[in-house]
Amino acid sequence: MPLLRKVLLRLTVLALLLVALYCYQTSDGGRWVLFSPQTRNRSLANLTAASAATAYSINYLSSTASIMPRNQTNYYNIWCIFTKVASNSPMRRKFQIFTDSLLRFASVDIAFHVIIDDDSRDIAAIVIQNVMASTGKFMEVFYYNVHQLAVQLEDIVSVMLPHFSSKPGTYYSDALFFISLGLHRIAPSHQKLAAMFDADTKFRRDVKDLFEEFNKFGKEALFGLAPELTPVYRHVLYLYRNKHPTTMFGEPQHKGGYPGYNSGMVLFNLERLRKSLEYNEIVNKDSVNAMTEKYHFKGHLGDQDFYTLLGMERPELIHMVDCGWNRQLCTWWRNRGYADIFANYSECHSETKLWHGNCNTPMPDD
Repeated sequence: MPLLRKVLLRLTVLALLLVALYCYQTSDGGRWVLFSPQTRNRSLANLTAASAATAYSINYLSSTASIMPRNQTNYYNIWCIFTKVASNSPMRRKFQIFTDSLLRFASVDIAFHVIIDDDSRDIAAIVIQNVMASTGKFMEVFYYNVHQLAVQLEDIVSVMLPHFSSKPGTYYSDALFFISLGLHRIAPSHQKLAAMFDADTKFRRDVKDLFEEFNKFGKEALFGLAPELTPVYRHVLYLYRNKHPTTMFGEPQHKGGYPGYNSGMVLFNLERLRKSLEYNEIVNKDSVNAMTEKYHFKGHLGDQDFYTLLGMERPELIHMVDCGWNRQLCTWWRNRGYADIFANYSECHSETKLWHGNCNTPMPDD
């Protein structure tokens, strides 16, 4: 019996050492990938929520990742922010719809980058694993801690806050709305192209088709966004419009105007952004102050306001994506004094390829 105990003890120690060795080989300074490339083709037919939580607790990526998926150039990099979500939050359901639609329509390999906080990380992991189980499809998943990212982007956030945040709260809460402006600094250096989506979106087409938009970028374009489909920037620009009655800023797109951009979906040429000294100058304090003063611009929608302002001042830096790739459902402004012209802004004759249920609008079932 003593001999048997010794054997069992040695086997236990050996197993622990093997687990530790595996963790070391698949980590990088405390950064973890949810699924290693070797497990990519493993069946998830019997995966349960409990096993998903267990896998997540072991494989948590806490900061910016340097780990690359195998054949990383073939992966389509998708980013999403999923924070401040309780277990019974409606956002959990929205995130599930987004992830499920992304995978069901995708014909390409996905590297899914999720920005989370401590309250949301286990929820995100379980949702993603359950979606992979139900769809029978796989994707590489990476998690990033939003608090750490906010620190990395403090210089950008501090410049944007005074101009594009209506009711500033904690620094962390406000930083969420400006993360995309520094994605090229957050994303692993091997990523050249990426797309970021709000969690309240739903695919109706393959994300591969969206990435074809990069082929349409002008030689200077850094971002790709679809037009705003409400008169919000007609409202924001009222002082500028009063002083410039012939301007097309704030007018609906189908009338040849510039309605601004909606950041529910953003394309990033990360390679160009990293090399762009010009962009670094544009996001500094003096430049942003000058632009907001020029257009009498006081926004409240975070990064979306900046993209809209950038499109006014430097239109060549943003490629306008078809409105069907961000078909917004919000009707809030229709009942806020713009009922007579709202239809001019919400008009989108393109096929809907991505629904955006902004303003807590219910998502269509199709």
